[in-house]
Amino acid sequence: MASSVISSSPFVCKSSKDLGLSSFPKSSQISVNRCQKKSISRKIVSVMAPQRSSSTTGSVKTGMTMTEKILAKASEKSQVVPGDNIWVNVDVLMTHDVCGPGAFGIFKREFGEKAKVWDPEKIVVIPDHYIFTTDKRANRNVDIMREHCREQNIKYFYDITDLGDFRANPDYKGVCHVALAQEGHCRPGEVLLGTDSHTCTAGAFGQFATGIGNTDAGFVLGTGKILLKVPPTMRFILDGEMPSYLQAKDLILQIIGEISVAGATYKTMEFSGTTIESLTMEERMTLCNMVVEAGGKNGVIPPDATTFNYVENRTSVPFEPVYSDGNASFVADYRFDVSKLEPVVAKPHSPDNRALARECKDVKIDRVYIGSCTGGKTEDFVAAAKLFHASGKKVKVPTFLVPATQKVWMDVYALPVPGSGGKTCAQIFEEAGCDTPTSPSCGACLGGPADTYARLNEPQVCVSTTNRNFPGRMGHKEGQIYLASPYTAAASALTGHVTDPREFLQ
Repeated sequence: MASSVISSSPFVCKSSKDLGLSSFPKSSQISVNRCQKKSISRKIVSVMAPQRSSSTTGSVKTGMTMTEKILAKASEKSQVVPGDNIWVNVDVLMTHDVCGPGAFGIFKREFGEKAKVWDPEKIVVIPDHYIFTTDKRANRNVDIMREHCREQNIKYFYDITDLGDFRANPDYKGVCHVALAQEGHCRPGEVLLGTDSHTCTAGAFGQFATGIGNTDAGFVLGTGKILLKVPPTMRFILDGEMPSYLQAKDLILQIIGEISVAGATYKTMEFSGTTIESLTMEERMTLCNMVVEAGGKNGVIPPDATTFNYVENRTSVPFEPVYSDGNASFVADYRFDVSKLEPVVAKPHSPDNRALARECKDVKIDRVYIGSCTGGKTEDFVAAAKLFHASGKKVKVPTFLVPATQKVWMDVYALPVPGSGGKTCAQIFEEAGCDTPTSPSCGACLGGPADTYARLNEPQVCVSTTNRNFPGRMGHKEGQIYLASPYTAAASALTGHVTDPREFLQ
């Protein structure tokens, strides 16, 4: 087997070990065997699988990965291989208030003003990005979406009309990627596309899910099909017992830091192993959510009882799970011993600028933000509340809480936090001096209009549970964003500097 190494020139490595870490050397590579060239301090980080080759006899089929199987079925083919360009039948198309008007505009331009969409029950429209604002152009986007949905009789349009009280809008959900799952639109074995790069979140359910542009979405609206190139698959095997102070956000930041923001460009990132099997659905969603930050086309996790229980409680639509064959080919295998990992952050201004949280203890911060499709789910707030309660302290910097959906907001006020004596997240947040949980939406994750709640309007330093920390991402172009887990974000709020959550968690 050929070895894949990080190096400026090729050289031979003796062997590879599981990728785990208790501390980083300065090169930011994690514990693996040293290479034979002693003058070079590079280390092996993956092992290449044999390259796929098509059967020459036609009687023996090459094994397929999960993604290849899903795309083969969706293209009505018995076999596909990486690099194939295929027409794929789409199961669900999602769009939101930012991209929806453009997508429908392209649809009408290309198919005609009187044209009808291919299937009004397979299109999901979710206003979520720029909602609670007085910006007239942002508000107009929602109005345009409403007009299109009425005209096309779109079944799943989660509308909002009363911006003064989101609870007065029973159809309004919140952040599209979390709402898609909660409303039963994510199902194993299906193809889900969305006009948002983080549509890959749904890969947690064992489906092919990826973001597309408005032009492609306009074509899908009219035909229900899309032309895709089959991506090769990278496999990430995570084993070991998950330490109590780690969360899925730590795992994906660890991986992105290892392979870089270009390390999975137009590739599938498939996650497996005993650690993955132990994760809840919400934690799996966090993991898949950020594969695009490594350039990934999609992320995917083999469905299991955890998946089936979640899905079957939310939809009666039948689904057909698929799994990678034992002889499937992967372009790279990465193995991690999760029990050896520590809490990490991504420093400004890139998701792969990884560092241990404890190494950043001298970084003074101005605020903390807990929210988004990545870190605004129920379990994210429960985790933050658990740490606040364990500390018994009050926050030292403004701490903003933005539930992803209406359901999450209700959970924050209703669900008791384990070990708190029956207190809810909301009660604990109030005791800790946090801001009152606000209306569910994408909030300041994408910056938004100037009056967006918790937007960075000054060049401040923020620890955030969001997914990107590029300049200007949360508002001010000189703002500095440290991406972190809800545990690390909460710990940092209590101290006023980037903090390892182990200071408060046993």
